[in-house]
Amino acid sequence: MKTAIHPKWYPEAVVSCACGNTFTVGATKDKIQVEICGHCHPFFTGEMRFVDTMGRVEKFQAKQTKAATSGYVSKKKKKQQKAGDQKTPKSLKEMLMGAQ
Repeated sequence: MKTAIHPKWYPEAVVSCACGNTFTVGATKDKIQVEICGHCHPFFTGEMRFVDTMGRVEKFQAKQTKAATSGYVSKKKKKQQKAGDQKTPKSLKEMLMGAQ
């Protein structure tokens, strides 16, 4: 095996959250900054709020309103419309009754 290829391991790395919570873990960096942790995440706290990083929720909502106003039709809806427009093929009985 090669020697000295692994990064340095910090068994007491400090993780600091934006909410002010700090805890220690083992990591390859001595200090880690996070935006959200188990003490402030809505899933663990039971709060009903969005966890928005860099405006992703607003960006998604803007896409939804743009798609609704532009007349965009999804592939699924196109397929349903196309299936509704086509006539179903005649059954064998209908073909034989029509031939007489």
